Amino acid sequence: MAVAEIRDFLENGNITHSVNYPDCNVGTKADGDRITILHRNVPNMIGQFTTLLAQENQNIALMTNKSKKEYAYTVIDVDGSVSDEVVSKLESITDVLGVRVIK
Repeated sequence: MAVAEIRDFLENGNITHSVNYPDCNVGTKADGDRITILHRNVPNMIGQFTTLLAQENQNIALMTNKSKKEYAYTVIDVDGSVSDEVVSKLESITDVLGVRVIK
């Protein structure tokens, strides 16, 4: 069971049975890139993510945000590819703890 959960996290970004983060299952990754963002559960995080992606001409195909106490996890599927520059900009947002792109 744990192996399947770890595999699902690595391949799709889904979280199951985490101590610090909420369960989050958005299914299998589509054709475009999937961005997963670990961040503090504070106001305006989603607005900052979506504004940055819009400025980079990225179309959001799917998005979900789940929180558990002071931490949150956001999954964003985009129609295309995410550049290293976009990842760096996301990582530079205050209260972002980690960004991962699943190709």
